[in-house]
Amino acid sequence: MKKLVIYYSLEGNTRLVAESVAEMLEADILELKPKKDLDPKSFMRYFWGGKQVLMKETPELLPFDKKIEDYDLIFIGTPVWAQNYAPAIRTLFSKVKFDGKKVAVYCTHMGDIKGLEKTLNNMKKEVAGSELVGDIDFFKPFRDKEGTANRAKKWALFVMNTIKEREEEKLHPRPEF
Repeated sequence: MKKLVIYYSLEGNTRLVAESVAEMLEADILELKPKKDLDPKSFMRYFWGGKQVLMKETPELLPFDKKIEDYDLIFIGTPVWAQNYAPAIRTLFSKVKFDGKKVAVYCTHMGDIKGLEKTLNNMKKEVAGSELVGDIDFFKPFRDKEGTANRAKKWALFVMNTIKEREEEKLHPRPEF
């Protein structure tokens, strides 16, 4: 099974999770990079990022160095911006269909419970034609980098075990009584 981790990260939080998942599963990794991105050190990133989300902008991305259609299992990660996924992820969803793929989604956030739930639900809607095999959120990933990396790796293994269990169930269905 070919595995790919796709993510967008402005400040590195989502990258930390992506790299941990990719390392654990020996997966390929694809970072989404807008041709013109926000300055991660500027206070105005909150204003401009929020505006992009609210206006449903789809920034132009640099060319992908991976063929997404070649992968069976895809992890997609985003920071939560204005209670939704980042604009680079919106561009991904507008260009790529995940029908028939196994997909796991995750987000990183700073504590907005309503925002993380909305973000994950919106991501799930975008991959509705796929087989959703996992979803999770990571609160303040840089607060405990090692703990976050370990949690991401455990989640990646959980996703793989979920896939194996589903495949076993298809091969050996439980008898009905």
